[in-house]
Amino acid sequence: MSQVAKYRQVESFIKDRIINGTYPVGTRIMTEEELVDRFGFSRMTINKALNNLSNDGFIERKPGKGTYVCATRVSKPTDSARSFTEDMKAIGLVAGSKLISYEVIRAHDKPEIAQRLELSDDELLHYFIRLRTGNGKPIAISYNYISTKIVPAIDVKCLEQSFYAFLDSQGIEREYQGTSYTAKLPTAEQQELLEANDIALLCASHSTFTRREGKLVPFGYTLTCYNGNLYTYYSSI
Repeated sequence: MSQVAKYRQVESFIKDRIINGTYPVGTRIMTEEELVDRFGFSRMTINKALNNLSNDGFIERKPGKGTYVCATRVSKPTDSARSFTEDMKAIGLVAGSKLISYEVIRAHDKPEIAQRLELSDDELLHYFIRLRTGNGKPIAISYNYISTKIVPAIDVKCLEQSFYAFLDSQGIEREYQGTSYTAKLPTAEQQELLEANDIALLCASHSTFTRREGKLVPFGYTLTCYNGNLYTYYSSI
């Protein structure tokens, strides 16, 4: 007998089919009655599974119309330079950003970041936190440090949109290096921002460089924590 809770079995059945493309975005999935017949579980168990999938952003339940796939898992190689906006477009969602906080801090307050960006203690950093969304649904939280040596001023309004587009408008070319990946449990604050419980975070970090007089100069460091139910990275080697 399976040790996995019954509602989890139903969740996995549906989630696996969303992830592998059997149920594309917009697909109407099996009704509660059909799932009851298939699994032999109670309607309460089926309803719990569907509610969990809805809360995690995989499906949307429309009273009187049925249940539809509204998101799928992003799967991308670890060496991909694809932006969050492009990730969302790939699964049929519109990317968005919500600025959580913004401040200018001294480099000595973040010695590890200062070392990465080759800054002295008295130099300044833009530090901002953004909630990244797909069709308004929270997907990830990004923590960003940008050197004022390369980007003296930031239009805070742009942080509600694409920061890369802002850098493009300033003529700042970019290269990314040192990407690393970790998995961790979310804090209570991160759970609240992502509107999701019982998840793990997939965290990706990288440094951003630009060229000055033919040399690569580091100017940014970003840590992005994704809802692990919605993101997968894989090795392309």
